[in-house]
Amino acid sequence: MKKVLAVCLALCLLLTTLTGCQAKKTKYTAYFFEYFDTVSTIIGYAESQEEFDTVCDEIETLLQEYHRLYTIYNRYEGLNNLATINAVSDGAHDVVPVDRKIIDLLLFAKEMYETTDGMVNVAMGSVLKLWHVYRNAGIDDPENAELPPMEKLTEAAQHMDFDQVVIDTENNTVFLKDPKMSLDVGAIAKGYAVERVAQTLEEKGITGYLLNVGGNVRTVGMAGEKPWNVGIENPDKSDEDTPHIEFLHLSGESLVTSGSYQRYYYVDGVKYHHIIDPATLMPATRYQSVSVLTKNSGQGDAFSTALFLMEYEDGLALVEATENVEAMWVMPDGEQRYSSGFKAYTYVPEQ
Repeated sequence: MKKVLAVCLALCLLLTTLTGCQAKKTKYTAYFFEYFDTVSTIIGYAESQEEFDTVCDEIETLLQEYHRLYTIYNRYEGLNNLATINAVSDGAHDVVPVDRKIIDLLLFAKEMYETTDGMVNVAMGSVLKLWHVYRNAGIDDPENAELPPMEKLTEAAQHMDFDQVVIDTENNTVFLKDPKMSLDVGAIAKGYAVERVAQTLEEKGITGYLLNVGGNVRTVGMAGEKPWNVGIENPDKSDEDTPHIEFLHLSGESLVTSGSYQRYYYVDGVKYHHIIDPATLMPATRYQSVSVLTKNSGQGDAFSTALFLMEYEDGLALVEATENVEAMWVMPDGEQRYSSGFKAYTYVPEQ
């Protein structure tokens, strides 16, 4: 009997060693409200609240850093950010030395600009600024809401040439040659920052986390021992009985959705959202939403915007030609269309 007990004890010790002495992990959740003008939700599986809080502190520190670097609305003492690059003095922009994280973001933006044939253009700041001003005014005073005059939009569109953005990778400087142009990285910044945070966790061997920054979802490993269950929001807000239209199992992937229901205002009873077509300078009207599933959240952010602006056939061709990217389009009538591999990730939740 003693020999049997000894063998059993040795086996238990061996199994404990092989499993890394893992204790049962508990699900924890945290929220941040200060970064990228949206709500950030962090869900993680950890052995203790203290362990979860330590990881969350690191995530928050990184999100704060990326937010401060990539914002175009605020400047911070002792920090050169995108707002610094956009600033004009004596009728011209300055050559601005910046953190390498800004250089890397803009190089990624250039790659996405070329990949999407100009649909994702962070040099559109002059046009997007006009829409931002009129949209905020319309939200604050709905009865007097107005559209930006087309003559102003047309003039602003003369100053969105990406070739006028000089990125010096040797000296880590950025210079906008056109005095009237400005950068707006809203189409990629959240996703790019989320991806960089997720990669930092992965490099440290931290898994079992889901990052959701304003709808830019990136999973890091599994949800405990199972895939993460992630829902795609129904863009039709009048359908209160169906809050989600698809459910996906994710384990290391990213899901990003762009939609007409996210940021908008009304002018004379017509809704105008924030995703502006560079060809028409008006909000795109082809879809209710586009969701992109990919390994890289920055790429997902860029592709969701680009696909929302592209004709369906062109967007589908781009997705099918790009490795590790899948997409779902919700048409104006509610029809859902999919790329060839998207449904492999979906599931039907138990009733």
